[in-house]
Order: sequence, then C-alpha cells, then structure tokens
Amino acid sequence: MNSIKLLAAAALLSVACAGQAVAHAKLVESNPAANATVTAPNQIVLRFNEKLEPKFSGLDLSVGGAKAPVKTSIASDGVTLTGAPAKPLAAGAYKVDWHAVTADGHRMQGAYSFTVR
Repeated sequence: MNSIKLLAAAALLSVACAGQAVAHAKLVESNPAANATVTAPNQIVLRFNEKLEPKFSGLDLSVGGAKAPVKTSIASDGVTLTGAPAKPLAAGAYKVDWHAVTADGHRMQGAYSFTVR
C-alpha cells in the first residue's frame, strides 16, 4: 500500500514540475499602463514573470502606423524590458508591440496602446 502512495506522489510531483518547465513569459506590469492617458513618458517599462533572453526580447513603438525609434534594454533583474524613445513623444495614440523569449525558448508576443496628451 505504501509503494502505491509513493508512486502516486512521484507521479504528481513529475506532473507539477513539467508544468513549470513549459511556462512562458507573461507581461505582468507596464508603464504607461494599457489604455492609459499620460504626459509624454521618458521610457516604456514592461515587467515579465520570468527572466528574458536579451538577444531575442524587445519592443516596438508606433504612432499612426509609423514606428517611433526606441532603444531597448533588459534591466539587471532580467525581467524588466525598457524602451527609451529617441525623442520626446508628441501627443497621440501609441501602440507598444512586445516580444519576449525566456530560457524555455518559446517566443511570446503581445501589444497594448496608450495615449500621450
């Protein structure tokens, strides 16, 4: 009977560990926030739930369909992606398109918008 319980516990543990191994990066916080109306930010900050692979993670910023130049970097914590616009953002509706890759090698992507008044 004890060996059955031990096998069941081992199986449950292996399923739990497998679920963690296939997790993907998720955006947990952004500044400016989605759908926010803000004064022109100096940077776009995205925080994820897992460490990012810097070579394969980044963001694009666009306004009216035209890309706004932005320099991206990953902070020393490994989970924060920052984009600094090359020049101050003018009033308008901006779209942030992000892509992120973590150690599992899967590319995740998403988008959100904010408005500069």
